[in-house]
Amino acid sequence: MPGDAGVLTEQPPAPPLGRSRAGRLAKVFAWLAGIAVVVAVLQLLGVDVTGWFSDLWDALTGIGLGYLAAGWVFQTAQTTLTALGWFFILRAAYPSAPVPYRQVLAAYAAGVALNGFLPANIGTFAMLLMYVAIIPGANFAGVLGGMLVQKIFFTIVGTLVYVYLFASVPGTFERQFKLPHDQPVLTILVLVAAAFLLVLLARVFRRKLKGLIEQAKQGGAILARPREYLVRVALPSLGAWLAKLAVIAIFLAGYGIAVTFHTVMSVVGGNSIANTVSVTPGGVGVNQATNVAALNGVTDAATATAYSLGQQLAITAWNIAFAVVIVVWAFGWSGGKVLVEQSYEDAKVKVAEQKAQRAESRAAKRSRRHGDE
Repeated sequence: MPGDAGVLTEQPPAPPLGRSRAGRLAKVFAWLAGIAVVVAVLQLLGVDVTGWFSDLWDALTGIGLGYLAAGWVFQTAQTTLTALGWFFILRAAYPSAPVPYRQVLAAYAAGVALNGFLPANIGTFAMLLMYVAIIPGANFAGVLGGMLVQKIFFTIVGTLVYVYLFASVPGTFERQFKLPHDQPVLTILVLVAAAFLLVLLARVFRRKLKGLIEQAKQGGAILARPREYLVRVALPSLGAWLAKLAVIAIFLAGYGIAVTFHTVMSVVGGNSIANTVSVTPGGVGVNQATNVAALNGVTDAATATAYSLGQQLAITAWNIAFAVVIVVWAFGWSGGKVLVEQSYEDAKVKVAEQKAQRAESRAAKRSRRHGDE
């Protein structure tokens, strides 16, 4: 855990990835051999796996360099604008310990890059721990409170995307408009229940929010100045979100998929769900499944998969390259390397602690239920 002085404490070394380099290589070759056997068996059974991979590879390599460059430009804009919001949040939280924007950007870019190929959002924890390390007097609770502030805009806009996708389902409004006429009593009961639920949720949320603000009051200091929050956090966040939409639209166009407001919103909503439920590195697999479902009706599954993989690979590679450059610029090669490595090790410990706490909580709940029975 990071200390209150803003310096990361030493943690036990992470367990090795394998017993030896030879053992790890043997495991890799075993996986490759297993995949080859499965492909061969499917091919013998009449499933054209190699043809599918050939089509997928053609689609992956079919996007032009111009699309890649444009996508990288807007991805850079997304990263820098989001980091700008973080910069103002942290500056308001710790005014006596100002940190240069380039260092905040470097920590955020490193976290984004790590999340591209590590599971369980370890990159996010590493980013938070880097902020603790570079800001004198910062602690994890305060920086975590800053993250809650940073997420406000994205939570609101994500909810609006879900509302739009629900409302765009064919027949939704027709069913809603017919209900009051056909079932007036049921409609009144539903409205009363909805109002009661909203009041109840508002009271619960107010109590929770008050406690949360008290626990992480320092990190949320910028909320005490609404105009400053809107100009310095919400506005850059809006720009970052629009840049994210532009990245999606560019890669959709690069793979010959129709770019409409609905297709972009469908991909955004699908990616949001995938990032919430995925535990794979970078959400690989889950993102592809949600993108195929989101683009169903506008393109075939192979093209949708190629688009999803192509965008993910291109953006992940760019995020890594960008993070390396910015971290070296902000901290130097040796300093940046030590900071990222130490934050990554502490982040793994933090994630393991959270998993253990959730397991203990579930076990306690089961024990209470059995005791009541």
